[in-house]
Amino acid sequence: MLDIKLIRDHEETVRQGLKARNASLEVLDSVVADDAQRRKLVTEVETLKNQRNVVSKEIGMLKSKGQDTAATQKSMRDLGDLIAQKDTEVRDLEARLKDNLLRIPNLPHSSLPVGTEASANVAVRSYGTPRQFTFQPKGHVEVGEKLGIFDFVRGAKMTGSGFPLFLGMGAKLQRALIQFMLDLHTTEHGYTEMLPPFVVNTASMIGTGQLPKMAEDMYHATDDLWLIPTAEVPVTNFYRDDIIDKPLPVYMTAYTPCFRREAGAAGKETRGIIRVHQFDKVEMVKFVEPSTSYAELETLVTNAEDVLQRLGLAYRVLSLCTGDISFAAAKCYDIELWAPGQNGWLEVSSCSNFESFQARRANIRYRRQDGKLDFVHTLNGSGVALARLVVAILENGQEADGSVTLPEAIVPYMGGIRRIEPPK
Repeated sequence: MLDIKLIRDHEETVRQGLKARNASLEVLDSVVADDAQRRKLVTEVETLKNQRNVVSKEIGMLKSKGQDTAATQKSMRDLGDLIAQKDTEVRDLEARLKDNLLRIPNLPHSSLPVGTEASANVAVRSYGTPRQFTFQPKGHVEVGEKLGIFDFVRGAKMTGSGFPLFLGMGAKLQRALIQFMLDLHTTEHGYTEMLPPFVVNTASMIGTGQLPKMAEDMYHATDDLWLIPTAEVPVTNFYRDDIIDKPLPVYMTAYTPCFRREAGAAGKETRGIIRVHQFDKVEMVKFVEPSTSYAELETLVTNAEDVLQRLGLAYRVLSLCTGDISFAAAKCYDIELWAPGQNGWLEVSSCSNFESFQARRANIRYRRQDGKLDFVHTLNGSGVALARLVVAILENGQEADGSVTLPEAIVPYMGGIRRIEPPK
């Protein structure tokens, strides 16, 4: 959430930032108008209350002298009714103001490339060389079905399309990758592991920015609970309405399943596990001092890259343009893996700096060196997301005989298995 003082004192800067990210200005216009009206009403109420206090003292003095104060008391009751009416108007304005502030996206950082869509994203670096095949590489669906590692028909029968079912070595591969990433982030990158709830309340979803903007993309359960779209939500809300009681930075990582209504988008490939409603992910979250947050963002990206480098996969890092960053982000890098069966790149990680946007919504603060309380900066990044990581491993590791050679880094987590072979 943006600070109302920022909007009040630097309205034109806020307008330009929202324009850069191709956001509507209607809500901002409402916020500006309601804030001005609220301040005007508050001044009027304070003036009326001061007037009531002065007259109330005069009534007391007149009564002590035996003078009739009935008319004056009647006017004060009328004044009290007017004050109550205006107090109600102030509360209504404050509620509408808060609701609209929650609907305004974060402002993009000045370093972002300017553009309205993904075509304006900029590749900042790449790693590895895509494998050259001596045969025509197949897509992960054909590779995986031949290996017998997933069953889309039975998954759809259980739940519906977009909910994949992994079998045998497919399930083992998912588990091995999750364990590999958690071990890397906790033992070498300095993160503390958390196993959070997989459902959260509305306040938590508001805190990280999923609500109210993206309610239609989420799975709403009963009793004010939502299935989490990412571990970012529960992990960031660990400190909601708290003052962090330990030195910054604080790093946390978590594995969770993720639930999003994003499969079946028009014009997108929905067969297989590239676009699904449920997928697994290991997430990294940082709580840092404002002065260090952009250096921490670069380290966060490096942590995600380390996963892919150890797996020997070719990837590229993109700096997202102003029109392609998420609602809550001030700056974001996407990491994309090369998938030969798709003949294209697949996003497996987004690493974002939200500055104080989430902390202000969730009321997450820390104590500065001068003793004053301030909002932390929050960051999060996928470290990394399945099932697209599985897609890349299957398509890059496929052999002409239908088997798949696994990255050496996960062989220990696979019980020494180096190849997944079709059933005989």
